[in-house]
Amino acid sequence: MVHAEASTFANGQTKAQVYEQVLEQAEALFEDQRNWVCNLSNASSLIYHALKSLPPPSSSVNWCGFYVLDPDPKKPSGLILGPFQGHVACQTIPFARGVCGTAASTQKTQLVLDVDAFPGHIACDSNSKSEIVVPIVKDGVCVAIIDIDCAELGGFDGEDAVALERMAGLLARSCNF
Repeated sequence: MVHAEASTFANGQTKAQVYEQVLEQAEALFEDQRNWVCNLSNASSLIYHALKSLPPPSSSVNWCGFYVLDPDPKKPSGLILGPFQGHVACQTIPFARGVCGTAASTQKTQLVLDVDAFPGHIACDSNSKSEIVVPIVKDGVCVAIIDIDCAELGGFDGEDAVALERMAGLLARSCNF
């Protein structure tokens, strides 16, 4: 059984070490649990606390969470807010709008060093300066996205993208969306 200490990360670890711990803890938490709400909730906590344990700019993360495919058949394709850590957020995002909608519609990771330079960026939090969004794709369909904001420019890099893409794959395999 995994306890609350799963989201405690020792200072002085490299980003790679912290992400490996996140993935190991996530695998343990997701074992025998297929509910996407439970798994996304724990994943948002793990990732948020992991990044907060690192030196800047990673520790300047100010929002970490998920948007999931909106199940309402009356609405056009879009995303609806899922589990997260941070301030309140936008509740719905249409596909192809903003960083999240772009990641969902293209099924490609969006690494944005300066959100003000991204056409159509949706500013849920004016403190956010950079963002990474990773699609979670299951059976060829984007079922959710990982969305993380940072209060510093250039808050994310290729190392974040690779690790978060691994997390997205784990979530796709571990959840019933």
